[in-house]
Amino acid sequence: MPDDLQIGDRIRVNLDSGYWRSRGWFEGSVVQIQPYSNHRRFYWIELDLEVELAQGGRTRLISVLNPRKLEKI
Repeated sequence: MPDDLQIGDRIRVNLDSGYWRSRGWFEGSVVQIQPYSNHRRFYWIELDLEVELAQGGRTRLISVLNPRKLEKI
């Protein structure tokens, strides 16, 4: 599925690692797609709501390398 993601697409992203204090599914939009290797990409997502980082602080802009964490809406 992520191969067909385009800038501007609405998505849901699953935050479930120890990096996040906010966990679960969050909605947002793809704002940039950045190559990482021949077969992988970073997907930059602007979330609709701020999320909390485990070390403190909040953000709305995140990057996702694992395509299994993304669902197109």
